[in-house]
Amino acid sequence: MGIAHWDEVEKRRNERRQMAATWSNLGSAAGSYRCGVTRIELAPGEMPTPAHVHGEAEETFYVLAGSGLTWLDEQAYEIRAGDCVVYKNFHEAHTIRGGDEGLDVLAFGAREYFTSSELPRGGSMWSITGWIEVHDGHPWDREPELVWPEPETERPATIVNVTDVEPDVVGGRRRRYLGAAAGSRWTGLTHIECEAGTLSGPPHVHSAEEELFVVLDGEGTLELWRSWRGGRGNQTTSAGTRARRRCSGGASA
Repeated sequence: MGIAHWDEVEKRRNERRQMAATWSNLGSAAGSYRCGVTRIELAPGEMPTPAHVHGEAEETFYVLAGSGLTWLDEQAYEIRAGDCVVYKNFHEAHTIRGGDEGLDVLAFGAREYFTSSELPRGGSMWSITGWIEVHDGHPWDREPELVWPEPETERPATIVNVTDVEPDVVGGRRRRYLGAAAGSRWTGLTHIECEAGTLSGPPHVHSAEEELFVVLDGEGTLELWRSWRGGRGNQTTSAGTRARRRCSGGASA
Protein backbone atom coordinates (compact mmCIF):
# COMPACT_ATOMS: atom_id res chain seq x y z
CA MET A 1 0.00 0.00 0.00
CA GLY A 2 1.30 3.46 -0.84
CA ILE A 3 0.03 7.02 -0.26
CA ALA A 4 1.14 10.24 -1.95
CA HIS A 5 -0.32 13.76 -1.99
CA TRP A 6 -0.26 15.52 -5.36
CA ASP A 7 1.22 18.67 -3.80
CA GLU A 8 4.25 16.58 -2.81
CA VAL A 9 4.71 14.80 -6.16
CA GLU A 10 7.32 16.26 -8.52
CA LYS A 11 5.83 18.11 -11.48
CA ARG A 12 7.44 17.51 -14.88
CA ARG A 13 7.11 20.15 -17.59
CA ASN A 14 7.13 18.68 -21.10
CA GLU A 15 7.26 20.85 -24.24
CA ARG A 16 7.92 19.45 -27.71
CA ARG A 17 6.71 21.00 -30.95
CA GLN A 18 2.91 21.47 -30.66
CA MET A 19 2.74 19.57 -27.36
CA ALA A 20 3.02 21.17 -23.91
CA ALA A 21 1.79 20.17 -20.44
CA THR A 22 2.72 19.77 -16.79
CA TRP A 23 2.67 16.15 -15.61
CA SER A 24 2.50 14.64 -12.10
CA ASN A 25 2.94 10.86 -11.98
CA LEU A 26 0.79 10.10 -8.94
CA GLY A 27 0.68 6.36 -9.53
CA SER A 28 4.43 5.83 -9.47
CA ALA A 29 4.77 8.12 -6.45
CA ALA A 30 2.44 5.81 -4.53
CA GLY A 31 4.14 2.66 -5.85
CA SER A 32 1.66 1.31 -8.41
CA TYR A 33 2.88 -1.13 -11.07
CA ARG A 34 0.02 -2.65 -13.07
CA CYS A 35 -1.98 0.55 -13.48
CA GLY A 36 -1.37 4.24 -13.09
CA VAL A 37 -2.90 7.65 -12.61
CA THR A 38 -1.32 10.88 -13.84
CA ARG A 39 -2.39 14.46 -13.25
CA ILE A 40 -2.07 16.59 -16.40
CA GLU A 41 -2.32 20.39 -16.12
CA LEU A 42 -2.80 22.43 -19.28
CA ALA A 43 -2.67 26.18 -19.79
CA PRO A 44 -5.08 27.65 -22.38
CA GLY A 45 -4.40 26.17 -25.80
CA GLU A 46 -1.96 23.52 -24.60
CA MET A 47 -2.11 19.92 -25.86
CA PRO A 48 -0.23 17.22 -23.88
CA THR A 49 0.30 14.57 -26.57
CA PRO A 50 -0.26 13.94 -30.26
CA ALA A 51 -3.46 12.13 -31.20
CA HIS A 52 -2.77 8.49 -30.37
CA VAL A 53 -4.37 5.06 -30.05
CA HIS A 54 -3.71 2.58 -27.26
CA GLY A 55 -3.15 -1.13 -27.81
CA GLU A 56 -4.07 -3.23 -24.77
CA ALA A 57 -4.74 -0.35 -22.38
CA GLU A 58 -8.04 1.47 -22.03
CA GLU A 59 -7.61 5.06 -20.85
CA THR A 60 -10.05 7.05 -18.71
CA PHE A 61 -9.85 10.79 -18.01
CA TYR A 62 -11.59 12.65 -15.20
CA VAL A 63 -11.71 16.45 -15.51
CA LEU A 64 -10.83 18.07 -12.18
CA ALA A 65 -11.18 21.71 -13.23
CA GLY A 66 -11.33 24.03 -16.20
CA SER A 67 -12.62 23.26 -19.66
CA GLY A 68 -11.34 22.37 -23.09
CA LEU A 69 -11.69 19.99 -26.00
CA THR A 70 -11.04 16.35 -26.71
CA TRP A 71 -10.09 15.27 -30.23
CA LEU A 72 -11.50 11.99 -31.54
CA ASP A 73 -10.63 10.96 -35.11
CA GLU A 74 -10.82 14.44 -36.70
CA GLN A 75 -13.74 15.60 -34.53
CA ALA A 76 -13.66 17.79 -31.41
CA TYR A 77 -15.94 17.76 -28.38
CA GLU A 78 -16.18 20.09 -25.40
CA ILE A 79 -15.19 18.76 -21.97
CA ARG A 80 -15.56 20.41 -18.56
CA ALA A 81 -15.14 19.85 -14.83
CA GLY A 82 -16.77 16.62 -13.63
CA ASP A 83 -16.58 14.91 -17.04
CA CYS A 84 -15.42 11.32 -17.39
CA VAL A 85 -14.02 10.43 -20.83
CA VAL A 86 -13.31 6.82 -21.82
CA TYR A 87 -10.81 6.21 -24.63
CA LYS A 88 -11.24 2.59 -25.68
CA ASN A 89 -8.26 0.58 -26.83
CA PHE A 90 -7.92 0.04 -30.60
CA HIS A 91 -10.52 2.77 -31.19
CA GLU A 92 -10.32 6.49 -32.00
CA ALA A 93 -7.09 8.44 -32.02
CA HIS A 94 -7.43 10.96 -29.21
CA THR A 95 -5.89 13.84 -27.30
CA ILE A 96 -7.10 16.92 -25.36
CA ARG A 97 -6.54 20.68 -25.38
CA GLY A 98 -6.94 23.33 -22.68
CA GLY A 99 -9.68 25.93 -23.09
CA ASP A 100 -9.75 29.56 -21.99
CA GLU A 101 -9.68 28.52 -18.30
CA GLY A 102 -6.99 25.91 -18.79
CA LEU A 103 -7.65 22.23 -18.13
CA ASP A 104 -6.75 19.96 -15.19
CA VAL A 105 -7.35 16.21 -15.60
CA LEU A 106 -6.58 12.85 -14.06
CA ALA A 107 -5.62 10.12 -16.54
CA PHE A 108 -6.21 6.54 -15.35
CA GLY A 109 -5.21 3.39 -17.17
CA ALA A 110 -3.41 0.08 -17.16
CA ARG A 111 0.30 0.34 -17.88
CA GLU A 112 1.46 -1.07 -21.20
CA TYR A 113 4.78 -2.88 -20.97
CA PHE A 114 6.08 -3.36 -24.48
CA THR A 115 6.98 -7.03 -25.00
CA SER A 116 8.45 -7.00 -28.53
CA SER A 117 12.11 -8.02 -28.89
CA GLU A 118 14.66 -5.54 -30.25
CA LEU A 119 17.67 -6.44 -32.41
CA PRO A 120 20.12 -3.71 -31.28
CA ARG A 121 22.97 -4.58 -33.67
CA GLY A 122 20.73 -4.31 -36.73
CA GLY A 123 18.57 -1.45 -35.41
CA SER A 124 15.27 -3.26 -35.87
CA MET A 125 12.50 -4.93 -33.89
CA TRP A 126 9.61 -7.28 -34.50
CA SER A 127 6.05 -6.10 -35.14
CA ILE A 128 2.79 -8.01 -35.53
CA THR A 129 3.04 -8.26 -39.32
CA GLY A 130 6.77 -7.83 -39.96
CA TRP A 131 9.54 -5.67 -38.52
CA ILE A 132 10.24 -2.02 -37.67
CA GLU A 133 13.38 0.03 -38.12
CA VAL A 134 14.51 1.64 -34.87
CA HIS A 135 15.29 5.37 -35.14
CA ASP A 136 17.14 7.80 -32.91
CA GLY A 137 15.31 10.85 -31.61
CA HIS A 138 11.68 11.23 -30.56
CA PRO A 139 8.59 10.15 -32.55
CA TRP A 140 6.78 13.40 -31.73
CA ASP A 141 9.30 15.22 -33.92
CA ARG A 142 7.61 13.63 -36.96
CA GLU A 143 4.08 14.69 -35.97
CA PRO A 144 2.27 16.96 -38.45
CA GLU A 145 0.43 19.91 -36.94
CA LEU A 146 -2.97 18.97 -35.54
CA VAL A 147 -5.68 21.41 -36.68
CA TRP A 148 -8.61 21.53 -34.28
CA PRO A 149 -12.09 21.77 -35.85
CA GLU A 150 -15.04 23.52 -34.27
CA PRO A 151 -16.60 21.31 -31.55
CA GLU A 152 -19.58 19.14 -32.40
CA THR A 153 -22.93 20.11 -30.88
CA GLU A 154 -23.58 16.64 -29.41
CA ARG A 155 -21.07 14.68 -27.40
CA PRO A 156 -20.49 10.93 -27.86
CA ALA A 157 -21.65 8.34 -25.32
CA THR A 158 -18.05 7.93 -24.13
CA ILE A 159 -18.24 11.33 -22.37
CA VAL A 160 -20.45 11.62 -19.26
CA ASN A 161 -20.61 14.15 -16.44
CA VAL A 162 -20.72 13.10 -12.81
CA THR A 163 -23.93 15.08 -12.27
CA ASP A 164 -25.70 13.13 -15.02
CA VAL A 165 -24.94 9.65 -13.64
CA GLU A 166 -27.52 8.24 -11.22
CA PRO A 167 -25.92 7.33 -7.88
CA ASP A 168 -26.14 3.93 -6.22
CA VAL A 169 -27.04 4.87 -2.63
CA VAL A 170 -26.40 2.54 0.29
CA GLY A 171 -26.78 4.18 3.68
CA GLY A 172 -24.49 7.22 3.76
CA ARG A 173 -22.50 6.13 0.70
CA ARG A 174 -23.17 7.23 -2.89
CA ARG A 175 -21.40 5.54 -5.79
CA ARG A 176 -21.52 6.76 -9.38
CA TYR A 177 -20.08 4.26 -11.87
CA LEU A 178 -18.69 6.78 -14.34
CA GLY A 179 -16.51 4.35 -16.29
CA ALA A 180 -19.37 1.96 -16.95
CA ALA A 181 -21.69 4.84 -17.90
CA ALA A 182 -19.13 6.00 -20.50
CA GLY A 183 -18.68 2.52 -21.98
CA SER A 184 -15.55 1.26 -20.23
CA ARG A 185 -14.90 -2.42 -21.00
CA TRP A 186 -11.68 -3.38 -19.20
CA THR A 187 -11.22 -0.86 -16.42
CA GLY A 188 -13.49 1.20 -14.20
CA LEU A 189 -13.80 4.63 -12.62
CA THR A 190 -16.16 5.17 -9.70
CA HIS A 191 -16.98 8.44 -7.94
CA ILE A 192 -17.66 7.74 -4.25
CA GLU A 193 -19.13 10.14 -1.68
CA CYS A 194 -19.21 9.10 1.98
CA GLU A 195 -21.00 10.84 4.82
CA ALA A 196 -19.15 11.20 8.12
CA GLY A 197 -18.43 7.81 9.70
CA THR A 198 -19.44 5.86 6.56
CA LEU A 199 -17.19 3.20 4.99
CA SER A 200 -16.56 3.32 1.25
CA GLY A 201 -17.09 -0.46 1.22
CA PRO A 202 -16.64 -3.53 3.40
CA PRO A 203 -13.07 -4.62 4.25
CA HIS A 204 -11.70 -6.55 1.27
CA VAL A 205 -8.54 -7.68 -0.48
CA HIS A 206 -7.65 -7.81 -4.20
CA SER A 207 -5.94 -10.88 -5.64
CA ALA A 208 -4.98 -9.91 -9.21
CA GLU A 209 -5.42 -6.17 -9.62
CA GLU A 210 -4.45 -2.85 -8.10
CA GLU A 211 -6.98 -0.29 -6.93
CA LEU A 212 -6.29 3.45 -6.99
CA PHE A 213 -8.04 6.16 -4.98
CA VAL A 214 -7.70 9.93 -5.42
CA VAL A 215 -9.34 12.03 -2.71
CA LEU A 216 -11.04 14.98 -4.39
CA ASP A 217 -12.65 16.67 -1.39
CA GLY A 218 -12.98 16.32 2.36
CA GLU A 219 -10.88 14.17 4.66
CA GLY A 220 -11.10 10.77 6.30
CA THR A 221 -9.21 7.72 7.47
CA LEU A 222 -7.81 4.85 5.42
CA GLU A 223 -8.11 1.65 7.46
CA LEU A 224 -5.71 -1.22 6.76
CA TRP A 225 -5.21 -4.72 8.05
CA ARG A 226 -1.70 -6.11 7.60
CA SER A 227 -3.01 -9.62 6.96
CA TRP A 228 -6.27 -11.53 6.96
CA ARG A 229 -6.02 -12.03 10.74
CA GLY A 230 -3.62 -9.25 11.69
CA GLY A 231 -4.20 -5.99 13.49
CA ARG A 232 -5.52 -2.87 11.82
CA GLY A 233 -3.87 0.47 11.24
CA ASN A 234 -5.12 3.95 10.32
CA GLN A 235 -3.83 6.61 7.91
CA THR A 236 -5.43 10.06 7.61
CA THR A 237 -6.24 11.19 4.07
CA SER A 238 -7.27 14.55 2.63
CA ALA A 239 -8.06 16.13 -0.75
CA GLY A 240 -5.28 15.49 -3.25
CA THR A 241 -4.21 12.25 -1.62
CA ARG A 242 -3.73 9.31 -3.93
CA ALA A 243 -3.67 5.81 -2.42
CA ARG A 244 -2.71 2.55 -4.07
CA ARG A 245 -3.36 -0.99 -2.91
CA ARG A 246 -1.18 -3.77 -4.30
CA CYS A 247 -2.72 -7.00 -5.54
CA SER A 248 -1.14 -8.71 -2.51
CA GLY A 249 -2.08 -6.01 0.01
CA GLY A 250 -4.11 -6.41 3.17
CA ALA A 251 -7.82 -5.82 3.53
CA SER A 252 -8.95 -2.21 3.64
CA ALA A 253 -11.97 0.00 3.89
